[in-house]
Amino acid sequence: MKRLITLGEINIFDAINDPRESIRRMKVIELLSAIPGVGKARATLIMERRNISPTRRIGGLGHLQLKALGKELAVAKVDPIRGKLIVISGPGGVGKSTITAQLRNDPRFWISVSATTRDPRPGEREGVDYLFLTPEKFQEMIETGEFLEWAEFAGNRYGTPRAPVEEWRTLGKHVILEIEIDGARQVRSREAGATLIFIAPPSWEELVRRLTSRGTDSPERRAARLALAEQEMAAASEFDAILVNDDVEGLIEQLVSLATA
Repeated sequence: MKRLITLGEINIFDAINDPRESIRRMKVIELLSAIPGVGKARATLIMERRNISPTRRIGGLGHLQLKALGKELAVAKVDPIRGKLIVISGPGGVGKSTITAQLRNDPRFWISVSATTRDPRPGEREGVDYLFLTPEKFQEMIETGEFLEWAEFAGNRYGTPRAPVEEWRTLGKHVILEIEIDGARQVRSREAGATLIFIAPPSWEELVRRLTSRGTDSPERRAARLALAEQEMAAASEFDAILVNDDVEGLIEQLVSLATA
């Protein structure tokens, strides 16, 4: 890996975003030192300036450290290949959250965190589950064009802030948005290069089973969920790819292949 960096065949961001454990265990300073024009002395200075331990390994770089390193390397004119924007959508109950949860530990991806005006629920963490905003702040962000998409549901607003999406893509991460159909349409209209992936159930009957299996739902609520799912299924043809969730591991392999091709 170090030799490839020195030869200019890859850059350090390729290593930072590499999921292989052997690469994740490498020390950051070793890879920094291999960059042409950086060397050991400058690499040490960069890490000291950004408060990164000389023993820090690639897999241990935190969010703020990665941002700081990106700024330093931009000065050194070491640019990552810009990450892709991947939108995952589909009917409720199809397993979108399960899919994104399994991608959280893959260093090639960053899962977007939505903003909302609703109050936090027990156990929810700011910046992890949602960005909790006041209605006034949310409205201000709408007016200044700071959302890739937003919608109102059950008296609250939800949206995808544009700034962190751009930030992570600049650092070479593929950004995953798990959003509703209308949100996916908004992203398509604003980001022509986004890849829209529709997650479909193995069959309509299986989706009905999942949506009606909640014993707490009233008959009216079940009927409403099924009617909405029917509308959402009809939107599948608007997407770039349709992946059937009959095997989560196999579906994730397909999604990763689409994202990294």
